[in-house]
Amino acid sequence: MSTNGKTLSQGSRLLVDVGPAAVFMISYNIANRVLDEGAIYWSTGLFMAATAIALAYAAISQKRFPPMLIVTFVIVTLFGAMTIYLQDPIFIFIKPTIINLLFAFTILISFAFGFNVWKALFSSVFEMPERIWTILAIRWALFFIFLAAVNEVLWRHITDSVVVDSARMFDWLELSEAFWVNFRLLGTYPIFAVFVALNIPITLKWARAPGEGEDEGDAGDVSGEVSGEADDSPDAEPEPRPTS
Repeated sequence: MSTNGKTLSQGSRLLVDVGPAAVFMISYNIANRVLDEGAIYWSTGLFMAATAIALAYAAISQKRFPPMLIVTFVIVTLFGAMTIYLQDPIFIFIKPTIINLLFAFTILISFAFGFNVWKALFSSVFEMPERIWTILAIRWALFFIFLAAVNEVLWRHITDSVVVDSARMFDWLELSEAFWVNFRLLGTYPIFAVFVALNIPITLKWARAPGEGEDEGDAGDVSGEVSGEADDSPDAEPEPRPTS
């Protein structure tokens, strides 16, 4: 594939991954300025539609079925529908918590069955020693739990919506619904990018293209591995896109 082709492919994948969150944020901010109330419901409906379109585009145009996007679509549709039908934004507020905890527990529970779901998802991209796969899986599970915790803190302190005072954790923290919506894109994605960058060294150090050959030597003691010099391994992306 040519350089231009790769760039277009990466751009379309980024659009699929980031597009629904961008639609949610932009539509909310427009509706919030035009309507007296109910902006969250309009943006939720458009968010559901954008997620469905993104999944359809990935399946039809890119010939791929991203597992994380499929899970996101199901939960967005379920919680979005309850938000609109019941006219209760709490469901869309807790949606990121549910998705991130589901991802985290799926990774951790897979270990209990002697199975590394992270390796299963990305082993077709490249090969790495088993212990490196384990390290990356645990890191991502903990990161998803962190994102869930951040969302819990944020939505529980929204003061201009239906959140009750008993849900608050800190009396001094007061946030707006608009802040929560905008943070989904402007806050979560930069945090995600930083986390991905921190995992690039260990990935480049140990990654090999599938079929390139057996790992030479032992992976060594990598339990505390956080960095390493990049070798000539091909670029690959073991990291998922952030959840919308």
